[in-house]
Amino acid sequence: MKILVFVAHPDDETVFTGGTLILLARVGFQVHYLVATRGEGGEMGEPQLCVRDELGQLREKEMRCALRALGGTSVSFLDYVDPIVGAENQLFPYTDDVDRLTQQLVEHIQALGPVAFISHGSTGEYGHPAHLISHAAAHKAIAHIADAAPLFYTFSAAFNGHPRPRLLNKPDSAHIILDISSAHDQKSQAALCHRSQNALFVRRSSKRAGRPLTVPEVLVNVESLHRAYPPVNNGAVDDFISRALKPWTQEIAPSEPK
Repeated sequence: MKILVFVAHPDDETVFTGGTLILLARVGFQVHYLVATRGEGGEMGEPQLCVRDELGQLREKEMRCALRALGGTSVSFLDYVDPIVGAENQLFPYTDDVDRLTQQLVEHIQALGPVAFISHGSTGEYGHPAHLISHAAAHKAIAHIADAAPLFYTFSAAFNGHPRPRLLNKPDSAHIILDISSAHDQKSQAALCHRSQNALFVRRSSKRAGRPLTVPEVLVNVESLHRAYPPVNNGAVDDFISRALKPWTQEIAPSEPK
């Protein structure tokens, strides 16, 4: 069975939900990746690995490396260009045409025929405009397909006790909470593939810790999913995704952090 994962940039797949995707591949799902941009506006590494004009090509190679580490099946790009980060770390969406993006997602979903679709949450994790428009288009694409739509899950779902609450989509209550420690080494390998972004991955946590941290040290061992479609009327889900992930599910009552 196929799963389609749609993210805005290379590395979103690993940072936010890499362990979950490793576990899904481990139990036999074919996990396909669709990336809106090649991350052309991101960091170029410390020390610098390339010039700006070469960053998209480099990050595509990094994404393909991460795909292998995650046990994924394929990766495709939509060829949007990631805007350069602005003054005072201002972030931008890669398009303002949500209808065109929606249609592209509909076409990819219909062509691939996945049983589940996974993407960004409703508040863009930490409010990133590129994540927000990715979620909006994903939501509209699923609504467009309606009864023929796959299960639609979003990552970084909210629950009490998450070690990085800043990255949670607070309106999206967690329906699946996973201990991904058995996938930590693979997730670390995937994160290390994104070499141009490794300094970014550790910067905030290193500052908080008061010492340099490594990429494996900053990766958390808990991940969560919110089932956005079909909607869930109570706190529990019972579908082939939740059943497949049952061996790693934490028995924690999901709720929005206070």
